[in-house]
Amino acid sequence: MIRVENLHKHFGGFHAVDGASLTIEPGSITGLIGPNGAGKTTLFNVIAGVLKPTSGRVTMGDLDITGLPPHALFHKGLLRTFQIAHEFASMSCRENLMMVPGGQAGEVLWNTWFGRKRIADEERALRAKADEVLEFLTISHLAEQKAGQISGGQKKLLELGRTMMVDAKIVFLDEVGAGVNRTLLNTIGDAIIRLNKERGYTFVVIEHDMDFIGRLCDPVICMAEGKVLAQGTLDEIKANEQVIEAYLGTGLKNKEMLA
Repeated sequence: MIRVENLHKHFGGFHAVDGASLTIEPGSITGLIGPNGAGKTTLFNVIAGVLKPTSGRVTMGDLDITGLPPHALFHKGLLRTFQIAHEFASMSCRENLMMVPGGQAGEVLWNTWFGRKRIADEERALRAKADEVLEFLTISHLAEQKAGQISGGQKKLLELGRTMMVDAKIVFLDEVGAGVNRTLLNTIGDAIIRLNKERGYTFVVIEHDMDFIGRLCDPVICMAEGKVLAQGTLDEIKANEQVIEAYLGTGLKNKEMLA
């Protein structure tokens, strides 16, 4: 589904992504791991159009999407979430979901005068879909809650729900477990697995929690210093000498993470 070929992203003399090449197969849940500063989030940002690459190529199926802006990729079904959730704090959780689809009738001034029935019908349909998504994610009790008042883990679930409001094909999740308690992380994991198996979503997941990666992801890709070091099952990655060296080089804490 996604092919990255010899991708580079430089910031002056710093090579954040340095010749990375990888393939994301359709229907997979691919894990992306690596020490801090390995280039994982920068790679996500380049693929998702947040940053333009210095050189290299990104394709989605047969389509060259290199350098396309996020809104164009959104309409092609490529979405990403962020390590820090980007909710609309003063709006309810339901309203956060309802505003995701683009091209709504209420966005056109003419319709506010002469297309009120169309707007009302569309809003009823969006409300029903939002409630379905909240139920799927087991957070329907938060429908009327202001999004800025829910917990960090619930915000991550809400971000995942926003991808369900459109025809998502591939979703990039950046540290979905950051700041999330174990119970909510398991709920997020359950939702990802269900979306993958029941609705055919393809996921790419940046995460430092190896238990979470091991539960969800196959294959796993390891990056270090802007390059792809290895790809395989988590057990294969853990046994790879280059991967071990990359983690050991950043200290005992990372060594323990791979244990």
